[in-house]
Amino acid sequence: MNRLGYIFLYLCLGLVAVFQILPIVWLFLFSLKGNREIFAGSPFALPQEWKWENYLTVWEGGIGTYFFNSVWITVVAIILTSLLASMATFAITRMQWKLSSLVLGLFMVGLMIPIHSAIIPLFNMFLNVNLIDNPWSIVITYTAYNLPITMMILLGFYYTLPREIEEAAIIDGCSIHRLFFRIILPMTTPVLSTIVIINMIYNWNEFVFVNTFISSDQYKTLTVGIQNFIGQYMTDWGAIGATLIISLLPILLAFIFFSNKVVEGISSSAVKG
Repeated sequence: MNRLGYIFLYLCLGLVAVFQILPIVWLFLFSLKGNREIFAGSPFALPQEWKWENYLTVWEGGIGTYFFNSVWITVVAIILTSLLASMATFAITRMQWKLSSLVLGLFMVGLMIPIHSAIIPLFNMFLNVNLIDNPWSIVITYTAYNLPITMMILLGFYYTLPREIEEAAIIDGCSIHRLFFRIILPMTTPVLSTIVIINMIYNWNEFVFVNTFISSDQYKTLTVGIQNFIGQYMTDWGAIGATLIISLLPILLAFIFFSNKVVEGISSSAVKG
């Protein structure tokens, strides 16, 4: 490609980047305005009065509790999903047993099930075991639904791991548990970074399950807590914008610092040895 072609390519990429950044800029300006200015002024106009108190309003309105709930539910679900998916993938790809293909097929069937099609059966199940209005119902649901896609990403990477490492460890007297936790799991760090980001995006932004299974404010996450700023007669749109900015920051920071790890993990898991 000649120099003119590269210039045209970078111009196109720059234009795409601008269109990607504009919604974030608009949302930030939106969060610093009052209701009258939001609807009367230009969307991208600077606020006439910078209402930083919108952030204080949402924090005093309970956003700190919602933020903490989102963080710990997301983290616990990611840890459980990554660990269980890694163990299952290790058993299917690195161990020899008759039903391994059948078990893998059952997990992959989960990819074909619409995520929210099982809300009613899940609600009945959690109701029977007293997990309605309990954050662990959300953790269990996130873990179960993220297992198939997580295993699919891990499969390609596990197939590329050299068996000589396992054979050498077993000859040295390494047990199967130590083999997995001390040797195999650390080797999968690049692809684990990818699945952590993918799981984080889904868990952090999920709305329907939390809205269905959780009713107490003390257990709600950010996505559901935003509804508290929507009133019957008046809605504080600036506060909603501030809440959205706060909820956007963790995902944005994760992409900024770990985007190269995501690309590296996807590339490494796409090649089968």
